[in-house]
Amino acid sequence: MSSSLPLAERREAVVREHMESENRHEFDVTLGTFGHPRYEIIPTGDVFDGPDEVMAYFDETRTAFPDQRNTLVELYQADDAIIVEFDLMGTHLGAFRGLPATGRAFTNRTLAIFAFAPGTDRIVCERVYFDSAAILRQLGIAHDPLTLRGRIAIVLNHPVTIGRAFGRRVLRR
Repeated sequence: MSSSLPLAERREAVVREHMESENRHEFDVTLGTFGHPRYEIIPTGDVFDGPDEVMAYFDETRTAFPDQRNTLVELYQADDAIIVEFDLMGTHLGAFRGLPATGRAFTNRTLAIFAFAPGTDRIVCERVYFDSAAILRQLGIAHDPLTLRGRIAIVLNHPVTIGRAFGRRVLRR
């Protein structure tokens, strides 16, 4: 990357290479886009800090979703960050955290904030936000709570919580 380019252009090129190398499963290239590798997966609370943890994250997710990929939708510049909207896609073909493969695919609009240390063009953190319930519904693991099937699943999976809510409602009348 030419250091004669403005910092904003260098950062954008780094983020694009980061995302494209993830699609190619060239994780050594992906790691090279970081000043310090770190992922924060906000919906799950997972933090992968350092090259070994980040590589373990890649291994875990690509074992479960071997065709995992992203398609850039929008890219926004901020002072020390680039914010990216993208569609995340994959097919659940391997076990993931004890959950057997469903064979189903998902597509989910996702947002990532790529944070940079001031004045640098290396990523120090990718912070990822997405709707995990939407993914679970597409994989057939969860159900839409507004459907009959979803409501039955909620009652069966959470009888005490639903029972208390029902009891409070009856007592208010």
